[in-house]
Amino acid sequence: MTRPARVALALGGGGARGYAHIGVIQVLQERGYEIVSIAGTSMGAVIGGLHAAGKLDAYTDWVTGLTQRDVIRLLDPTLRGPGAIRAEKVLARVTDLLGGLIIEDLPISFTAIATDLTDGSEVWFQDGPVHVAIRASMALPPFITPVMLNGRLLADGGLLNPIPVAATRAAGADLTIAVSLAEDPVAPFGQPIEEAAEPDTPDEERSERTRRSVAHLFDSELTNTVTNWFTTSGGRVDAEPPPREEPSEAAPFEALPPGLRTLDVMRLSVESLQRVVTRYRLAGYPPDLMISISRGSCRTLDFHRAGEMIALGRERTIEALDHRSPAEA
Repeated sequence: MTRPARVALALGGGGARGYAHIGVIQVLQERGYEIVSIAGTSMGAVIGGLHAAGKLDAYTDWVTGLTQRDVIRLLDPTLRGPGAIRAEKVLARVTDLLGGLIIEDLPISFTAIATDLTDGSEVWFQDGPVHVAIRASMALPPFITPVMLNGRLLADGGLLNPIPVAATRAAGADLTIAVSLAEDPVAPFGQPIEEAAEPDTPDEERSERTRRSVAHLFDSELTNTVTNWFTTSGGRVDAEPPPREEPSEAAPFEALPPGLRTLDVMRLSVESLQRVVTRYRLAGYPPDLMISISRGSCRTLDFHRAGEMIALGRERTIEALDHRSPAEA
């Protein structure tokens, strides 16, 4: 009898898009693959750790029932601190599900990836309490506050290793599958774009595309609530954003997209860096199969959209598996 193919999973981060990892795992199990190793960063660490512990079904039942209002309460916005949200209520639920399990006792090999912000080191958690490793890995700048552990200031592992394929190499799997949550078809990686600093006739099509992109990524009740908590000194979640600044006649620049705020710019900056880091890391450790979820499929904080993202993860996994060549299968 032929044994099932042994699979190693490298699960990337991307906020609420990480629910797609659930759909990926569901399809792999339905197709008869044996998942023997998981490495994850941020939401990849959350989903990967829960699956390795055998608790993913219970977590899935919980998140698919959350409304947008539920998520706002769970994220626990904060005015004071190095992040816009604490997320301790979310972690409490994950901790309850894990029940004190430690990584080295899990039936599936698991690695959570974090970043030491003080010295720029990549940190791999391969032993100790699962929930502690997950919390360290999910400190997503600039949204979720970092943590201190063993003298290290730890944040999202995706800053240095957005899709941690290297951490699965020791598993000796038949197939290594990487899941990216930041596919961006409108931003190809290639030669630098040459642009004149001298203002010319505005490219209205490009400007409108930028405005739509910003609106799509950040214009939601949940994102606006968290952003207002982050930027408003009075702590009111209904506060209006600061007045939009219009360029003077002498300024060479166009008006910024409406609604763009400090938190938005910080997040876009981090994502731009992560896309470059991802390409370089995958060049060194290429997976056998890549499953990609578009960055525009879901906003980072839309944690009430679990059902949609799980379905999308299933769809993309089925497509990727069905399009493998006979030699790869």
